[in-house]
Amino acid sequence: MLGINNLRPIKRSLARCYGVFGCQLKPVRAGRMLSTVLAGIVGLGMFGTLQLSHAAAPAGPATLRPKTEEAFAKYVRETDARNNAELRDGRNLLWIDSLPEAARNRAYAALANGETQMQRRNTQLAGQEIACPGGMIHHWEGLVFIPGARVDDVLRVLEDYNHHSVYYAPDVERSKIQSRDGDHFRVFLRFHRKKVITIILNSEHDIHYFRDSAEHAHSRSSATHIVEVENPGKPNEREKSNDDDGGFLWGMETWWRFVQQDGGVYVQSEVVSLTRDIPAGLGWMIGPFVTSIPEETLSFTLQATRKTVLSKLKGETAK
Repeated sequence: MLGINNLRPIKRSLARCYGVFGCQLKPVRAGRMLSTVLAGIVGLGMFGTLQLSHAAAPAGPATLRPKTEEAFAKYVRETDARNNAELRDGRNLLWIDSLPEAARNRAYAALANGETQMQRRNTQLAGQEIACPGGMIHHWEGLVFIPGARVDDVLRVLEDYNHHSVYYAPDVERSKIQSRDGDHFRVFLRFHRKKVITIILNSEHDIHYFRDSAEHAHSRSSATHIVEVENPGKPNEREKSNDDDGGFLWGMETWWRFVQQDGGVYVQSEVVSLTRDIPAGLGWMIGPFVTSIPEETLSFTLQATRKTVLSKLKGETAK
């Protein structure tokens, strides 16, 4: 999916940093944590209303402060610069290629066996951590291998946003292409995620695809709008205002790469997302959601992409 991305008014400016998930927990003062959510799906989509599973009280509204926004924008710029440099260089397009030989061989063997390879990343500036006061930045990268596929087979699935609610269910509840101009998409996605609490988000994404050669392609996705949904699916459903949501996802940026070799396609997705702090005393409720959702979501998105492409290839063979 794409990649899986999202931002509110303030987030719209972040999206210009230019867009299925990744995450890294950045240090915050004791007793505090943060939360995040999806992907990309496949680069994209997000949540909405905060619904509680066990009669717990929801966290209070969160405010995205300018200094938090600026820190995220800086982190995205540095990550974007590194991605662009790697694409220009054309070497080590897959992150496992930079591993020591033994680890690299194990990773390739696991991929050939259908497994997902994941790593937590941490973008730095001049060798220093990029602090994010008032928020937490999450950064993960994942990779799968789809045997027998071509780059075009993978792109057909990822660009079929009108059916992402089928390919990436239950994480994606609704999906629709709002507009398309060649390889430039604007997409709506509604995401559903549950882990102690349930979050539903409406999101919009700005996505560009780039064909680098017959065997290589990449894409860049930014969430341009993210808003929580209150009472989803009910007559009184509404999108929360920017001042009364829970801050479970403030921003998400996604980078995808597609490399056709070894008789198939390697699909790599890297996601940077931004979430709020966790109110003191609510770590028991929100903590599991925050610490595990980013990695789990990205892994799910990649495996769902692999499964869908293989299913379509099998269908074509059967004709």
